[in-house]
Amino acid sequence: MSIPQSGGGTIERREDLAGYLEAGCKPKDHWRIGTEHEKFGYDLATRKPLPYEGACSVRAMLEGLRDGFGWAPVEEAGNIIGLVKDGANVSLEPGGQLELSGAPLETIHQTCDEVNSHLAEVRQVADRIGAGFIGLGAAPDWTAAEMDMMPKGRYRLMTDYMGRVGTHGTHMMYRTCTVQVNLDFASEADMVRKLRVALALQPVATALFANSPFWEGRPNGLLSYRSRVWRDLDADRTGMLPFVFEEGFGFEAWVDYALDVPMYFVYRDGKYIDALGQSFRDFLKGALPALPGEVPTLSDWADHLTTIFPEARIKKFIEMRGADGGPWRRLCALPALWVGLLYDAGALDAAWDVCKGWTAEEREALRVGASERGLKAEIRGRSLQDIAQEVLGIAEAGLRARARPGADGLIPDETHFLNALQEIAATGTTPAEELLAHYHGDWGGDLSRLYAEYSY
Repeated sequence: MSIPQSGGGTIERREDLAGYLEAGCKPKDHWRIGTEHEKFGYDLATRKPLPYEGACSVRAMLEGLRDGFGWAPVEEAGNIIGLVKDGANVSLEPGGQLELSGAPLETIHQTCDEVNSHLAEVRQVADRIGAGFIGLGAAPDWTAAEMDMMPKGRYRLMTDYMGRVGTHGTHMMYRTCTVQVNLDFASEADMVRKLRVALALQPVATALFANSPFWEGRPNGLLSYRSRVWRDLDADRTGMLPFVFEEGFGFEAWVDYALDVPMYFVYRDGKYIDALGQSFRDFLKGALPALPGEVPTLSDWADHLTTIFPEARIKKFIEMRGADGGPWRRLCALPALWVGLLYDAGALDAAWDVCKGWTAEEREALRVGASERGLKAEIRGRSLQDIAQEVLGIAEAGLRARARPGADGLIPDETHFLNALQEIAATGTTPAEELLAHYHGDWGGDLSRLYAEYSY
């Protein structure tokens, strides 16, 4: 999850809130790609999750990356809780999942190089301390009691609140991982078109990346349990957002939505102040119970926007949030999918043609179906496998039109990054179904084989 925001003056008018979002608009030649991915760390000797402290621990990982590879530390209350370097940051999810939030880069070649470099660094440090890392959508056999809470004030507050508003919030925090991509928009109208496509086609990504069929040591009956967790987390801040598809949607409508999302906290002087359930609307009036008499800054607004968790969301960019974490070779495929669909005008039009007639009820049903049945889910008599193949064809055409070559000039474009997804769509077999076939077949129900065969 996000490192606290900084900078920005006092919000003087409500219009400043939409203005903050609008400030993200960029001309096409300034559009960038920011890839994020999370992974589970574990002790090789015990296959248990890494605690924060100890010789084989999250702290040891962060200190090893800091000391060995030039990352600058981010600290909270004397604890190292993140790292920054060259526009990228490494942060911690609540249960110790290690996240790379990549720098905004021009091509998928560059973002993939960044991912590869990061994972190579992680492997070097992990080998030295006796740790392993694995990419999955949900922890396969760890219980809640085995997860160590990371020393971040934000997470203490969120853990308490999640227990009041839903049934799966702490599952999400401590025992799930995702891969995401952040992309730019040129204008309000461009944002609207991209966000609508992103939300409607998010189930395609959920199915193609479905990779969480196990929970607490056995099959859970789903292909993406991580996606299931998000459906019963907190209805105020999750979902497929039908209002985005209504006439007149734009930055102001997103502001109205975000203002109705209850707050978690306010960050002041290195500390998280409890504002659980309070209203940002009251904050604007100087009537926030947590900080009576104070009005918010733009960094408070930026922080609040990070506490909204729909399937796709906007800040100063659009964030695609529907995919399970996965193995090294698939991490570059997620940005390839969405860059191909959204960064070429012809591809964006074609992607919208696929989904523009779907109703809110159909989009939600497809979201559920992707979690439960993967590419076998259907909408209007069409399988999600068929839709995925069409969508990947559109993305491939979009990447070919971008024509961004690799650094050596030998690779003419970015289309090869879609290969892993095209294989999945062609067979109709999701990563989760591959894991289940092993579990019921050559693994003989022994989930320890998962760590040996699927770790980074």
